[in-house]
Amino acid sequence: MKIESFNSTKIIILSILSCFFMTFANAQDNLPQEKSEFWKNVRFGGGLGLSTGSNFFSATLAPTAIYQFDNAFALGVGLNGTYNSSKNVYKSTILGASILGLYSPIRDIQLSGEFEQNHVNRNFDNPAIVDDTYWVPSFFVGAGYTTNNVTIGIRYDVLYDEDKSIYANAWVPFVRVFF
Repeated sequence: MKIESFNSTKIIILSILSCFFMTFANAQDNLPQEKSEFWKNVRFGGGLGLSTGSNFFSATLAPTAIYQFDNAFALGVGLNGTYNSSKNVYKSTILGASILGLYSPIRDIQLSGEFEQNHVNRNFDNPAIVDDTYWVPSFFVGAGYTTNNVTIGIRYDVLYDEDKSIYANAWVPFVRVFF
């Protein structure tokens, strides 16, 4: 049963991410030479993560799209998928979505608020540890320094739960890139 659940989760992750990328790739290809006013204000970005170590592997894909209302304010949505595996210990899959608001009171400073909802599925190799599946919300407030299309900063999860959060602690550094 665990293998079927894990394979189903992988199929769901790949399907969601494929649909997301195909939708935006097709939308970009089908646009007339002169972009509409809407598409001129849409920016894409996100994050990629890959980590390996002694019997450990983790990969994350987190695409994001924002609509830039003006030089100061943007709203957007994001998806994220993470797979973790520690040999002979556990495997986990995390799928989520977020809503992001960005505000730049001055050109080089970016303030942000982001609500993120993640579904966590952890399967342990030790039968004494109970596998678990649960939803965990996060609400981040953050600040960063922006140069061109890159922002480097830190954000704080006001809903942080030490037992359930997918993050090591409530303070999370970030790098955002939008094109």
